[in-house]
Amino acid sequence: MEQERLTGGDFTVTIAVGYDFSRAMETDDVDDTLNYAELFRIVKEQMDIPSRLLEHVAGRIATEVFSQWPDIQYVSIQITKVNPPMGADCDGATVSLTLRHP
Repeated sequence: MEQERLTGGDFTVTIAVGYDFSRAMETDDVDDTLNYAELFRIVKEQMDIPSRLLEHVAGRIATEVFSQWPDIQYVSIQITKVNPPMGADCDGATVSLTLRHP
């Protein structure tokens, strides 16, 4: 809605990735696993781009994650718009997306 584009909103993003971290289990070395700070950076960058649809944002996040880590098997993302202005008393409206590596 136009008013939402002007005032913005609050969102909660949950992301899970399928990644073989067995090497990190053995080595205890951060270089042998996925850097979740980088995942956060991707999510933040994509959430900062104005968009009309949460579905579009979720797709962009997944595309960027697969681009950064080709070994990821799947990405599961939930984006919730907290307290959306739709005249209902609800906690939020959520879009969920799970994609397997192409």
